[in-house]
Amino acid sequence: MQAPPLDRPTLRHRILSGEVLLGAWASLDSPISAEILARAGFDWVVVDLEHGAATEASLLAHLTAIEAGGAAAIVRPQSAERLRIGRALDLGAEGVVVPRLDTAEQAREAVTFLRYPPAGARGVALLTRGARLGTVGHGDVAGLNEGILGIVQVESRGALEAVDEIAAIDGVDVLFVGPADLSHALGVPGRFDDPAYQAALRRVVEACRRHGKAAGILLYDHPAYAPHLELGFTFMGLGADVSMVAQGARAALAAARSHLP
Repeated sequence: MQAPPLDRPTLRHRILSGEVLLGAWASLDSPISAEILARAGFDWVVVDLEHGAATEASLLAHLTAIEAGGAAAIVRPQSAERLRIGRALDLGAEGVVVPRLDTAEQAREAVTFLRYPPAGARGVALLTRGARLGTVGHGDVAGLNEGILGIVQVESRGALEAVDEIAAIDGVDVLFVGPADLSHALGVPGRFDDPAYQAALRRVVEACRRHGKAAGILLYDHPAYAPHLELGFTFMGLGADVSMVAQGARAALAAARSHLP
């Protein structure tokens, strides 16, 4: 039995085809908030289990809400452990953002957890939601493997030094810069215009170009979008629900107070 087709091209296919894809972070433990992001028109939404308020207990509700809103649902698990990655995929994540890797060896191991054998080391459980609830036979799991998006974060000196080797790994589809972590690791915390940080961004983009991968980044400053697009980033997060709520609340309050005597 062939894997039933999705009602849209997979996010992985779109990325590897060179599309510019825009997304957002779902950091609040609110499936409604996650669905609002999806319905706003983002291509993808990441449920953040590393730093966000959600947990694995509420993950399924977030994934179904994002899918209902028309976006691809991605998860950043708490760590690169096999069970954390496998759990996100079993619940139906279309891709995984793997945090806090420092070496190519760690990245190489992590991406094996994305796919069923013989391509990887993901535990085989075909009655899970991520395996389409038993509608895919054992002989056709390769079709499921092909649709899983692998995103590895570059947020440490070690990952930056190994960036070319990481980009060359089959199954690493996106190298995703964590600006806060990377700037702190480089000794220029929050100074995103610093030459050392800018050189690091160029290094990531160049590695992606050499190996046919996509460069990704999470941004919170709207004017920064165009320069990063020009630099070569094609998988861009345009903020998080928590920051959007905070910014909207402050703007509404400031506008109201401006009319007070």
